[in-house]
Amino acid sequence: MPISSSLCVRCVRCVRPRRATAVVVAVVLCLSLFTAPSVSGVDGPPPSVPAPRLDWKPCVQGPEFDCATARVPLDHLDPGRRSVKLALVRRKATVPGRRVGTLFFNPGGPGGPGTVQMPQDYPFLPREIRERYDIVSWDPRGVGHSTAVNCFANAAEAKAWASRTPDGFPADAEQRATWIASYKDLGRRCQERDPQLLRHVSTADTARDLDQLRRAVGEPQLTYFGISYGTFLGATYANLFPGKVRAMVLDSNVDPQAWSNHASDQEPALPLPLRMGADRGAAATLDQFLTRCGSAATADCGFSAGSPKATRDKFDELMRRLREHPVSKSTYGRTVGDVVAGLNVVHPGWKDLAGRLQDLWRGRVPKSPTPLPAPPVPTPYLGVEQASAVLCSDSPNPRDPGVYHALEEAAALRAGDAGRFWTWAAEPCATWPALAADRYRGPWNKPTAHPVLVVGTSYDPATPYAGAQAMAKELADARLLTNQGYGHTALLNPSSCVNEYESRYLLDGTLPPAGATCRPNVLPFPAPMPRGGVATGGGALAGVAS
Repeated sequence: MPISSSLCVRCVRCVRPRRATAVVVAVVLCLSLFTAPSVSGVDGPPPSVPAPRLDWKPCVQGPEFDCATARVPLDHLDPGRRSVKLALVRRKATVPGRRVGTLFFNPGGPGGPGTVQMPQDYPFLPREIRERYDIVSWDPRGVGHSTAVNCFANAAEAKAWASRTPDGFPADAEQRATWIASYKDLGRRCQERDPQLLRHVSTADTARDLDQLRRAVGEPQLTYFGISYGTFLGATYANLFPGKVRAMVLDSNVDPQAWSNHASDQEPALPLPLRMGADRGAAATLDQFLTRCGSAATADCGFSAGSPKATRDKFDELMRRLREHPVSKSTYGRTVGDVVAGLNVVHPGWKDLAGRLQDLWRGRVPKSPTPLPAPPVPTPYLGVEQASAVLCSDSPNPRDPGVYHALEEAAALRAGDAGRFWTWAAEPCATWPALAADRYRGPWNKPTAHPVLVVGTSYDPATPYAGAQAMAKELADARLLTNQGYGHTALLNPSSCVNEYESRYLLDGTLPPAGATCRPNVLPFPAPMPRGGVATGGGALAGVAS
């Protein structure tokens, strides 16, 4: 989900985006012409490549975390040339006497910096996993503190580019022309600064890095937890290194066939988010948000109009107002982007989103979202080009910028405002200059050493539940666990039931029963108590639905 609008599923809570254009969640920027796919089936890197050496030291801003760097080849298929740096972060097992190994965590994106997001997401990991595993994450190549894609000479240049680029998505012909020109200019700048790096930031490149990191920490097989785009990275690893999979949790899944355009060499008719159904997933989740808000009192949902229908009508009227009488030229596009992103995390996200919508309804400037805790490392530069570099070299999108307006209108017919947002999220790839030198396009069903646990949420605004169904079907040996809840990732929308199943699986390989479902610990907005209803508490498995 997004990137510059990236879906490329950048993870949800992440670093607070500096601009609405700069990526929301999760799945978006790509292109259509690629070099021949890598079909390597070798488990492990070439023998001539030694595992990187990790010199762990306490992180400067968070001593409970350790930091390190690793050097890996720019091109794993030709390792004798240039190398790149990877920045890592680690939180040691909190009960050292019961430690069982290292778990690698990827927070999504593409473009999610693990050194920033893993410490923020760490408290959401199941307690027993934190007790018994060292949790390690990293900034993937091209991102953050690692050897990064940075297409501007200084911060002033980056700020000037951002100031002239519409927020969210372009809302009229003038903004469409500005948007297309801005992203074409961004691609040109990136190509001029480091064209070699742009060809080597693919998911396959990062999967090969991950195997090097596995070797560096001394693990014979990989234990992995990936969310959002991290599920596609996990699937790629599982098929490049099937014999190295010990345990793998994939939460909020990208359909691997949709990402790779069903392995077709033809330019796709639809951009990636629409192939994935991100627009429909966002529209369905938004409908749930408005329905549940309208069923709640205004004290619990500030945007409530007293009933689900009245609240949906109120939202439609607000969007019409913003389109026809915007407070500023970017108000409508920025607001839709904020809505799509605001649906990702239910608590406190939905209540906060309702408050911002009510502010707009009253003609006020919305309050800023609550800032996230400071990471244990200085926040790195995270320009939109980092997500674009991965997505646009790894997943095909229409290459003609002129077709996106028609695609937007078609998406709006099936998914409303969310369709407009997710269509334009992929447009920067239309003029992206680089193609991945090493791109994995399948097959996705290589038998793995151990089965994979796939987790999907019923109402996910970035990676819809159908993506989890597709992932479980595509992988050779996978079990689907359904979270009957809301938001992007079960990790950030907690369910004790999901956590219990994940802990059992990660520790001893026990999979949930076939067809198992869970519910979140807390539903969005307090539901009215039925007449004669009795409030109940819950234990560790209170969220189990079946």
